[in-house]
Amino acid sequence: MPRKKTKKEVIEILDKLTEIHPNAHCELVHKTPFELLVATILSAQCTDVRVNLVTEEMFKKYNTPQAFKDLTLKEIEKEIKTCGLYKSKAKKIKETSTIITDEYNGKVPDTLEELVKLPGVGRKTAGVVLSNAFDVPAIAVDTHVFRVSNRIGIVKEKTPEKTEFALMKAIPKERWTHSHHLLIFHGRRICKARKPECENCNITEYCNFYKTDVEGK
Repeated sequence: MPRKKTKKEVIEILDKLTEIHPNAHCELVHKTPFELLVATILSAQCTDVRVNLVTEEMFKKYNTPQAFKDLTLKEIEKEIKTCGLYKSKAKKIKETSTIITDEYNGKVPDTLEELVKLPGVGRKTAGVVLSNAFDVPAIAVDTHVFRVSNRIGIVKEKTPEKTEFALMKAIPKERWTHSHHLLIFHGRRICKARKPECENCNITEYCNFYKTDVEGK
């Protein structure tokens, strides 16, 4: 059974991932914390590429909490229809925009505790907004971060939330945000869900999945 990675090994893995993904960053295009919040809500079960196509046009017309508060649900639905789950997302965006307008003076709150109270905002969305809009160290665990970190063996957890807390222990705080981007980039480009491209990976010597599922066959 593969052992848990040491702190030294975790650093080495992150350094090697930086070599292969030197430009790892948030791929949701945004100019303000509110735009990022809306984009992240839209990104649930939807690609960043699709979200960016939608928001590129939508944010030219509406890009403030007040603007979305003033729209009807039908109007928001029409704007985001191609993102999937659009009825649910439209409701969350309108409710969240209303709360930010009425209770936060139109400004997105900058603490985890306040963000997760907003409709449609869980720990993952809050982490994305905190780290990318407010420079607050965070590790947002989406499907890529969950899959890749557990495959490699940086952590061994059954849920995204447990994975988040385990990664926070395993990775130095000053590297949380960048590590989040590295793991996402690696998951999208190489360590794919159905068919990981192990032949193009530079961390196979550390990877539990490679050692047991590829080499072990």
